[in-house]
Amino acid sequence: MSPAATQSKAVSPLRRFAAHTTTTCATQASAYGQCMLASYQDVRKDMCKAEFDLFAQCLRQAMARK
Repeated sequence: MSPAATQSKAVSPLRRFAAHTTTTCATQASAYGQCMLASYQDVRKDMCKAEFDLFAQCLRQAMARK
C-alpha cells in the first residue's frame, strides 16, 4: 500500500468530523459559540454546558459508524 493511500485513510475520520461540524451540527455549534461569546470575559466551569452537550450529542450521532 502506498504512503498516500495510508495517509488518506488516516485523515478520513478527521475530514468526516470537520464536515459534520460545519454542516450537520452547524445549528448546535452556533448556539454553543454564541453562548461562549456572550460571556467570554467571565468564563466559569459549565457555563455553556447545555449547549455543549447538544453539540457533542449531535457530533456523536453524526460520526457513528453505520
